[in-house]
Amino acid sequence: MTEAGGTPQLSGEEKTRYARHITLPEVGVEGQQRLKAASVLCIGAGGLGSPLLLYLAAAGVGRIGVVDDDIVEPSNLQRQVIHGTGTVGQTKTSSARSRIEDLNPLCRVEDHCVRLSANNALELFAAYDVVVDGTDNFASRYLINDACVLTKRPFVYGSVQRFEGQVSVFNLGSQSPDYRDLVPEPPPQGLVPSCADGGVMGVMPGLIGLIQAAEVIKLIAGIGTPLDGRLLLVDGLSMRFRELTLKRRPSRAPIEKLIDYEAFCTAGRSISGGNSKVMTSISVVELKALLDQDHALALIDVRNPAEAEVAVIAGSELIPLATLESEEVIERIKAIAASKTVYVHCKLGGRSAKAVELLATHGIDAINVQGGIDAWSEQIDPSVPRY
Repeated sequence: MTEAGGTPQLSGEEKTRYARHITLPEVGVEGQQRLKAASVLCIGAGGLGSPLLLYLAAAGVGRIGVVDDDIVEPSNLQRQVIHGTGTVGQTKTSSARSRIEDLNPLCRVEDHCVRLSANNALELFAAYDVVVDGTDNFASRYLINDACVLTKRPFVYGSVQRFEGQVSVFNLGSQSPDYRDLVPEPPPQGLVPSCADGGVMGVMPGLIGLIQAAEVIKLIAGIGTPLDGRLLLVDGLSMRFRELTLKRRPSRAPIEKLIDYEAFCTAGRSISGGNSKVMTSISVVELKALLDQDHALALIDVRNPAEAEVAVIAGSELIPLATLESEEVIERIKAIAASKTVYVHCKLGGRSAKAVELLATHGIDAINVQGGIDAWSEQIDPSVPRY
């Protein structure tokens, strides 16, 4: 039902379902009608996307879009609570849609089982009122930011690492700061570990995602003070909340078009600084062939000890990345490299690439194992647990 002028009326069922909202003077019937009329696009149906999607649907947002091209894996369930054991192997968008429709069948869910890219972002964003970030990498955040600027959509940002998180609202108005004011340039590859590499306390994405959902609801209902120009920092270990002021940089170049964000985040940004030479890499299939042929090689595992307790590649030697600056460890690896070819692996390949660069600065040639132990488990030995 829709009133004259296009404002959707609330049915009796909706008034019952959203009664706790409607009785809030700040929200009322008008605020709930705004939620019903609104559309929100969530990029990612993972740790941040799970609480976002659940609480936006429960709040009565009329149309929710979900962008994700991944499938549900057992290691997701520690934090991605919109999914369950029964949906392992399904696409995350279909799993999320089923859960949302069960939670609130009055909410229209549109699943976009695609990877967000410069080719589809502008068309996707133009179809929604608000865009929310549920991603875990810099390239996606720059893409979301720039597409929001070009389509004039507010961008509710959130990120999580280990026990910490951040939330802000970007691009709310013409003078609002955006993600490029917070992070003008992407950090060198490997400097900031992903959740897959560095781990994350499962409740942190829940906490940050809920704050993001609160900001979205406030924006739609027109209530409260949004985190526009403010960066909220959350430390889960000390349970402390801090706030930093974020201002727009007046000298910053305007955003006029979308670019190749993967190239932007990787070009010339090695861990050691400057442009590094091309790194030698090998696939897990090639590594397996060398191991089967008893080649004189040493396989160094640069993950953390806790990760090695979950899964290992037989025959590898654990030398955590954090210890590679030790003179004793470097001399030990030099002794190994004197008689064997050194191969380095981690979980996915990022930390091992950093290790190869660090070893090169000490005159040690090493080869990176692409995809790390995760690729080994998927392509070579499924008995090795994935995490």
